[in-house]
Amino acid sequence: MPVEITWWGHATCTVRDSGARVLTDPLFARRLAHLRRRRGAVPPPTATEADLVLVSHLHADHLHPPSLARLAPGTRVLVPRGAPRQVPGLRRLTGLRITEVAPGEEITEGPLTVRVVPARHDGRRLPVGPHRSPALGYVVVGEARTYFAGDTGLFDAMAAEVGPVDVALLPVGGWGPYLGPDHLDAARAVEALARLAPRSAVPVHYGTYWPIGMDAVRPYEFHAPGEEFARLAGLRAPSVAVHLLGHGESVRPEAAR
Repeated sequence: MPVEITWWGHATCTVRDSGARVLTDPLFARRLAHLRRRRGAVPPPTATEADLVLVSHLHADHLHPPSLARLAPGTRVLVPRGAPRQVPGLRRLTGLRITEVAPGEEITEGPLTVRVVPARHDGRRLPVGPHRSPALGYVVVGEARTYFAGDTGLFDAMAAEVGPVDVALLPVGGWGPYLGPDHLDAARAVEALARLAPRSAVPVHYGTYWPIGMDAVRPYEFHAPGEEFARLAGLRAPSVAVHLLGHGESVRPEAAR
């Protein structure tokens, strides 16, 4: 059974591998603080179906307790070490099996093994919060090796830390007209692609949420990152198959090992 990737918008994807469903950074809100979902419908109830959930870091657009509350009781959720202490809403989700993890650890769930890898990104819940948890990426290993980068900038040891992968889910933008430090834009994501050399890639984390009242401010940062990533990848990493997905669309990328 080939791996299948469904993109629900922002950093939320379902990875189907070996008969199991892995959900990344679930965010099912129409509005989050000053952000509104500007493209794509809120994912349907079927998007909450998962055997394992991966949370990359504590920012509210990646760790969203109301979205996690929609998961079936007993669902296992991997979160950065220290997250329950820093996010009270997470502690109230007593029906979920929450497992704290850190880079270098491996978790087995059913037919899958998940390797926890580092990311270069601010891991705090709030921009000025006193507590810190690591920002993470994950490599889901089943019939394929699928890398979910979460939010990250480039770092020197990226290829060594992530290891060989078949499919890369890479952030290529953000939720506002300007990206802060330790993010990937389209060009930096292509550099990551060249370092990792997967067979296939799916750009994520763009074209979904945008600040209210700022539709006319640098709109290409909302609309263009996916296509720009695909264009640049064709020049810098032509051997990688890039799959541009619409919200709710799926692809079965080539991922033979």
